[in-house]
Amino acid sequence: MEKMMQRRNALGLIGSGIVGMVGLTTSAWAQATGDVAPGLTGSERQITIWRDPGCGCCDAYGDYLEEHGFTVTRVDDRDFDKRSVEVGVPAQGIGCHLAEIDGYYVSGLVPVDIIERLLETRPAITGITLPGMPANAPGMAAVKSGTLRTYAFGPEGISIYADE
Repeated sequence: MEKMMQRRNALGLIGSGIVGMVGLTTSAWAQATGDVAPGLTGSERQITIWRDPGCGCCDAYGDYLEEHGFTVTRVDDRDFDKRSVEVGVPAQGIGCHLAEIDGYYVSGLVPVDIIERLLETRPAITGITLPGMPANAPGMAAVKSGTLRTYAFGPEGISIYADE
């Protein structure tokens, strides 16, 4: 297992110095937050991520979710942004990948605690999005600093879902 991790990190550094760094920072993020999706079971723990095949932060984000107890399926999709708009993500609010979990869409590097809240409260929305690639989000940062603004979207429009 350790050799596999070393190989993965080495390949990430060769392909893009940032990919290797991001892979290492997700472990630190999980250790710092200590959140491991405790109350979710079954399909609520299954998440599919459509992402650009060359995106290292999406791989790191998938690792972050797995470290928090989710089962992640990664799908290479260079047109994930078009898929995002088709499912209702506002064009100006697209994150760096699109995920589907238990009937909701999650766009971008949304922290686990916000995803858990979405699944526990089950609001009448299509999904949530963290636009862009914030430097302090899971998959990008070792430890969250500052505020991440996540938006809800659905038939009723767009609203702020979380400011954390």
